[in-house]
Amino acid sequence: MRILIVDDNPTNVIIIREILKKEQYRDIVTAPSALEMLEHLGIGGATADLRPKRIDIDLILLDMMMPEMDGIEACRIVQQYDHLKDIPIIMVTAVGDSKKLAEALDVGAVDYVTKPINKVELMARIRLALRLKHEKDWHKEREQRIHDELKLAAKVQNAVLSSPIEEERFEVHALYQPSAELAGDLYAWYDLGDGRYGIILLDMMGHGISSSLFCMFIASVLKDTVTTYVEPEKVIQELNRRFNQLHIEDQLIQYYFTAIYVVVDTRMKRVDYVNAGHPPALFFSQDGTVMTLDQGCCPVGLFDRIHEMEPRSFTYEGEAHLAMYTDGLLEIVPGSHDDKLDFLKSRLGGSNLWREEEMKQQFFCGGPGKRAGR
Repeated sequence: MRILIVDDNPTNVIIIREILKKEQYRDIVTAPSALEMLEHLGIGGATADLRPKRIDIDLILLDMMMPEMDGIEACRIVQQYDHLKDIPIIMVTAVGDSKKLAEALDVGAVDYVTKPINKVELMARIRLALRLKHEKDWHKEREQRIHDELKLAAKVQNAVLSSPIEEERFEVHALYQPSAELAGDLYAWYDLGDGRYGIILLDMMGHGISSSLFCMFIASVLKDTVTTYVEPEKVIQELNRRFNQLHIEDQLIQYYFTAIYVVVDTRMKRVDYVNAGHPPALFFSQDGTVMTLDQGCCPVGLFDRIHEMEPRSFTYEGEAHLAMYTDGLLEIVPGSHDDKLDFLKSRLGGSNLWREEEMKQQFFCGGPGKRAGR
């Protein structure tokens, strides 16, 4: 525990130091002026240009009235530095001007004591300031741990996403840009054999830890579900069943996710899909027509079983491409829902070749976004 005493009067310094020593506070540093205090903190004089360093001061007792720079101005300067502003500053003053005291508190001082120094009052205010600093430090460390864990969770979440496929008859690519540190979105694709591929894109309600955990649970059962049930209707029903196994007593929020699951048969040139409340995918045919793979049933997780599901199928000729995306892509486009779809059709159509840099420039640079897949 290190305390910095700042006062231009040596007698005041001696008095305060002796009070602190009798209370077992023996790690004491002194400075005869506010300017020397700033130098000690690394923000004044010859050290002003150095990078912020770890400061070993736990509390500052700062005289309000000093030549060259008063305590109020010095306190204001300290508060401008993130690595210093949490050091509690107690003003020591002989001034009875309530406006000056209010100004000192406004610029960042946590408390004040008046001269002549009252030992009981001084120690009570020091203990309070140190207790508050300890609690603040604890919360900062806890927040940092949570932040580090969220970054790790985001890396794990990225690791489960499917890698691109580039084969003679079939390619899958994706752009991934979460709008938050932990997202509730997921995409995956699987080789089902005989020239067939299953592709799924889902968007969990909300963001943050809870949505991410639900999303990771779905990721853990996805491959087994897709490769076992294959057909879109059966896959969505099974995901609904597995998701409802996560029943939480007295939950205040009804969690669910939208999804679109597509099976592409490259030999038969056939597409089967179910859209469970997800934004419509866009299928661009070789002849220039655009088909919207729109809603076929309600989102997953709202009911024990999904009724009135509408699995759909169509065939295509020649080369074509399919664009799948989450609602974050629609949100960056102004206008009505039809306007948004028209915009996406104009930007995602054209060549069947994967245009990653062009897609990034159009949808992610300079604006918010989630994920786009194609």
